Amino acid sequence: MTVKIGLKCVETGDINYTTTKNSKTHTEKVELSKYCPRLKKHTVHKEVKLKS
Repeated sequence: MTVKIGLKCVETGDINYTTTKNSKTHTEKVELSKYCPRLKKHTVHKEVKLKS
């Protein structure tokens, strides 16, 4: 079962990226270091639910 998720910047609160994940095999929340265009540097982005 694949679901759409957003990746939200911890520092600014912006949802900068969207992706999908298999919720059956990956039950933990996704946390990645991604580029934040507002801050112009790499920051931690955490998984949030998207309205579908």
